Amino acid sequence: MAKVESNFKNMTLTLLVITLVASAALGLVYQSTKEPIAKAQTAKINNAIKAVVPEFNNQPLDESYQINLDGGELIVYPAKKDGQLVGTAIKTFSNNGFAGLIELMVGFLPDGSIYKIAVVSHKETPGLGDKMEPSKSNFSIQFEGKNPETFKLKVKKDGGDVDAITASTISSRAYCDAVSRAFKAFKEGGAK
Repeated sequence: MAKVESNFKNMTLTLLVITLVASAALGLVYQSTKEPIAKAQTAKINNAIKAVVPEFNNQPLDESYQINLDGGELIVYPAKKDGQLVGTAIKTFSNNGFAGLIELMVGFLPDGSIYKIAVVSHKETPGLGDKMEPSKSNFSIQFEGKNPETFKLKVKKDGGDVDAITASTISSRAYCDAVSRAFKAFKEGGAK
């Protein structure tokens, strides 16, 4: 086999071929994983909706709509049983977490009281801020059955009614911020 001369033209062609092969491989991987990833995300949203509202028999994902609030998008999922609204799940957020973005799914009953709350995503400190997850502590239980019209969605340190997670006041404040935003969205059109 003849040795290829090392010059600018040959190096450019070699890099071009390597780049084309690498991008084709990435494109194939993306195409093959795109559908399973989308299905997994849909299943995660469906599970979060089921966790925060009473039993329903419609397809909340198909009836969802968006509300723009505080510079972000909140997604509203109406849950109905035999055509009657039984609850509203709202995917909300706060950018004030200790590690940034926190996303929650907050379930409201038609009267505006909180049914349940599920954590969709966060990057809070393990062992501290991650205690907002229902599987790791009872923090979220204190919100159940409370109507934010009368229940102050602030930690007690700030004059509210919420017991903060020990050593995680920032995460607790962010959680309250996200729930407050969801309630605002509920009042502005989430109870359809």
